[in-house]
Amino acid sequence: MNRPSDGRNGASGANGPQEPTGSNGPEDPRDDAPRGAEGPDAPTDSPVGPPEEARTEPRRREPGRGRRTGDTAARSDGDGDGDGINDTWQEPIVAPRGRWLPSLVWLIPLIAAVIGLSLVARAIFEQGPTVTITFKTAEGIEPGKTKVKYKDVDIGEVKSVTLSEDHSLIVATVELTKDASNIAVEGTRFWVVKPRIAASGVSGLGTLLSGSYIGVDAGRSEETRRAFRGLETPPAVTRDQKGHQYLLFADSLNSLDIGSPVYYRRIQVGQVVGYALAADGKSVQLRVFVNAPYDKYVGGNTRFWNASGVDLRLDSNGLKLNTQSLTTVVLGGVAFQTPPGQPVGAQAEDNHEFLLTDDEGTAMRPPDGPATYAVLNFNQSLRGLQVGAPVDFRGIVLGNVVSIGINYDRRSGQFMMPVRVKLYPNRLGTSFAALANQHDDVAKEHLFEAFIRRGLRAQLRTGNFLTGQLYVALDFFPKVPPAKIDVTRSPLELPTVPNTLDQLQLQVADIASKLQKIPFDKIGNNVNQTLESANSLFKRLDGEVAPEAQRTLVEAQKTFSSAEKTLSEDSPLQSDVRQAMQELTRTARTLGVLADYLERHPEALLRGKPGEKP
Repeated sequence: MNRPSDGRNGASGANGPQEPTGSNGPEDPRDDAPRGAEGPDAPTDSPVGPPEEARTEPRRREPGRGRRTGDTAARSDGDGDGDGINDTWQEPIVAPRGRWLPSLVWLIPLIAAVIGLSLVARAIFEQGPTVTITFKTAEGIEPGKTKVKYKDVDIGEVKSVTLSEDHSLIVATVELTKDASNIAVEGTRFWVVKPRIAASGVSGLGTLLSGSYIGVDAGRSEETRRAFRGLETPPAVTRDQKGHQYLLFADSLNSLDIGSPVYYRRIQVGQVVGYALAADGKSVQLRVFVNAPYDKYVGGNTRFWNASGVDLRLDSNGLKLNTQSLTTVVLGGVAFQTPPGQPVGAQAEDNHEFLLTDDEGTAMRPPDGPATYAVLNFNQSLRGLQVGAPVDFRGIVLGNVVSIGINYDRRSGQFMMPVRVKLYPNRLGTSFAALANQHDDVAKEHLFEAFIRRGLRAQLRTGNFLTGQLYVALDFFPKVPPAKIDVTRSPLELPTVPNTLDQLQLQVADIASKLQKIPFDKIGNNVNQTLESANSLFKRLDGEVAPEAQRTLVEAQKTFSSAEKTLSEDSPLQSDVRQAMQELTRTARTLGVLADYLERHPEALLRGKPGEKP
């Protein structure tokens, strides 16, 4: 059975004889493979010609190959003899398939994917830490809009705002930039910058157009932190501001507030940045910041005082009005300075503690040193005496009253008024302070006993007659009854004497009692009798003495008239007196000429005047 030719087998081409196939015997496995043309330039079925390197050189076929068993026709061996021996047989040429080129339509999505991946990688690479900030309210905070700025540079954005678990605060989640990673550390402070009107001024007006944002004061710690508590008000001083902070302790805050100015020689050099009650609740602790380079004037000898309001004084030099500035009148203020004649001392470090006094005069006084407490028991009304009233010793304020009470004395059966005072012995001089503060109880006992024997007593005196204010005066009263004290008792009890007003009242009462003993009735009768006798005497004088006195007056009048005529200018006596005076004047002039001549010519007394004959 003959197989039709496919046009690719045999060396004879498309019209050549077909190779017979036998029905018996195995087929050559290469018979089913496509064969090319006998010549190297024969065409192939592939639309694309094989490359040069894909072509193969013809090779010699082994004997017995190229013919199948039972074939009726032999393949041409190429030499024309038809024997099939040593004939040349060529391998079929296989043409590779053509290369596939991608379409341009897929290039655009590929570029977009690459750009998207680069943006995602960049966002991940530049993404900074995420922190949470808690505030009391979310006023001025909007997710996706509110920025976080440090020195007016955007370093983050608020991503979300939620309530805390107990609904007492709001939690703002903020995503910071990678450049701001070192800001999320311990000590960093956050606050909302928005328009604010306070006593110290107006701030945040720029946010009226740009909107509120979260301000940052970067901390200096290296400890990382992710949760922060935001400030409700902006900090008065940021950490990058140069200067020092100091702690001041005062009895009360008075009119001071955050932002109140701090002055040095009437120049504003800082401000009050915070205040709080002291740990014991008995005083107020203020924190002030002094800018550099003025902080070098704060040393160990520096004194601080409250410069708020107006200091009005009336003394022997007149009326004095003193104030630091108009700002301190409204907002209050603090001033500091070193007492005259003293060095500033070593510069004070941060958080150094100072005492804040009420006025400059109190601040500039020498240090008071340790205080001594004493009790004064008065047996009189304390109306007009108040806590804080001064304790005076001959014009020197030694301390003040700290408490006033009342107590019943069973021994005397009277109510006593104990007044507790605080005294500073150093104000009486270093010598007395050394004796008063000594630890030898025996020597201290002898000292105070000597003072009591000399008449040291406490007395209430009136400080102002208009207001009736009282103060405590310590002085020596030599004529008071003797008294004893127990120096081992704490606090020390000092004896007292009544005040001057009480003594005056006692004297008035004594005078009144003495006046009651005077017999005013008898005195009145005697006065009436005396007046009657005087009346009768006046009547007698009027009847007997008056006519004689009238005649005497008439004679005296005549005498005065005669004397007036004698002393008148046109009287002869006056003319004679004038002539006599003229003669005396001429005589005196002549004597003067004679005296001058004799002074020049004393020999004239013996010889006479020259030129005159004897």
